[in-house]
This record gives sequence, C-alpha cells and structure tokens, in this order.
Amino acid sequence: MVSIRQAGAMAKKQRALRDHLWPGIDNWLWQKKNKGFIAIPKTMPLILKILDEMTKGTPVSSTYLALWCATWDNNGLAPLNKPGDLANASGFGGQRGIHTWSSRLKKLRDLHFIDIKAGKSGPLSHALIYNPHFVIRWHHMKDTAGLTEASYASLVEWAIDIGATDMTDTENAPESLSKASDDFPSTVSTSSEDESGKI
Repeated sequence: MVSIRQAGAMAKKQRALRDHLWPGIDNWLWQKKNKGFIAIPKTMPLILKILDEMTKGTPVSSTYLALWCATWDNNGLAPLNKPGDLANASGFGGQRGIHTWSSRLKKLRDLHFIDIKAGKSGPLSHALIYNPHFVIRWHHMKDTAGLTEASYASLVEWAIDIGATDMTDTENAPESLSKASDDFPSTVSTSSEDESGKI
C-alpha cells in the first residue's frame, strides 16, 4: 500500500523524469490551476472496463464518465437538466441521441451504479453516483453476470497498489456489503418509481 509520503516521493520522481525528458513543457500541459477539473479514482479505467463488460452490447462507460464529470466537488450529484449536452458528451448524437443516452442511464441505475430522481426537468432530473468500488464489491458478492473474476481481481490488485482501501475495507463499508444484502444500498430506496411516475 502506498503511503502519503511514498506518493509524494513518487510524484517528485516522476516530475524530475518528465522535466528531463521534456524540458520546458509545463505550459503545454493541463494543470489544476486551469480550473474546471474533477477528481477521479486512479482505478477508473478498470471501472469503465467492468461497466462495459457488465452491459455487453450496450456500453455505458462513456455515459458514466460524462456523469462523473458533471458533478461538482465530487459530491456525487450529477444534474441531468441538459440531456442534449450529456448525450453528446457520452457519444450519442442525432435524433435518437437523447433516447440512447437515457437508456444507458437506466442501465446504470438498474446495476446500482447510480440512482435517479425526478425534478423540474422531468423523470430524469438528478443522478446520484455511488462509490463504484462498493458497487462492484456488492456485485461480486452477488455473483452478478458479466462481472468476471479476472477483472475483479485486477481491480482489487490495482486498488491495493495505490492504497485505495475501499476495495478491501470491511469495517467502514456500507451495511449492504457486510451482510451481503439483496438491497443496494440498504439505507437508500432504489425504487424505479417516484411521485412523478415511472422512470
């Protein structure tokens, strides 16, 4: 597991190597000071791979990543009030773009990677993004079709390498993980209906 001190040392070494190989390149690189950034897990590439494996034939990874980038300060809430923009960012254009995007949203909801609530923009107004590590752990416990043992093992190994304890921690995990509950998460309703009707 990588400690904070080790991570800092690794970053310093990488920067030194980069400056040696590409001297004076700073102005051409994206940096946090440019603003408009969001934090993502370092395991995101594997998370996206697993998402597409679990929805074979109807990939949802681009929709998921676009939702993640729509949050502010990683608060988990993704506004869905601009479906055209989100559909386009997810790679779905044309007359059926929004329809295809909304169907991908529902697949993510059905797999419990997100929850959806109605609002002033209609049945699809707000999305809540759950911790993907917890969701994937839950699916592994439930032997969900599409989640391969190879991909899961790779995710666990990568998480351990970078010190992401939420892939292995049992003490601070949600109750649904500790009890292998059929409900995910046990404290939040995942009903597909709300006061405005079916989603």
